[in-house]
Amino acid sequence: MAFRTFLDRAGSEWQAFDVVPRKEERRHYDRRSGHHEDQNDSVEDDRRDELDRRLTVGGGALLGSSQGWLVFELGDERRRLSPIPPGWEKCSDQELDAYRESAQQVRIDAPTLAESATRDP
Repeated sequence: MAFRTFLDRAGSEWQAFDVVPRKEERRHYDRRSGHHEDQNDSVEDDRRDELDRRLTVGGGALLGSSQGWLVFELGDERRRLSPIPPGWEKCSDQELDAYRESAQQVRIDAPTLAESATRDP
C-alpha cells in the first residue's frame, strides 16, 4: 500500500492511499443465487460478472474491480477513485487534487484507526 499526503487548492492536507484486495479476500460467492464460482453447472452462460450492476454501501459500483481503488481522506470526509491511476504515487499535488475531485464521496461507517484507539472498552 502506497501512502501520500498532499495539499488541495484550499490548502487542506489530505491523505491518499491505495487499496488492492488480496485474491483470497475477493468475493467468490454470489449471495443472491447461493452459487460459488467453483460450482460446475450447465448454466455457464448466465454469468453476470461482466455487467454486474449491484451496488454496495459507499458507492461500491465503482469498486467492483479487483484492481483496487484510491482513497482520499480529510477528517471525516472520504472519497474513492477506481481504477487506481497509474503513477499516482509520484504525481504532483495538483494532479492528485484533480484525482480527488473526480473521486466519489462515500460514507464512513467505521471509526478511523485513531478513533478506535481512543475509545474506552
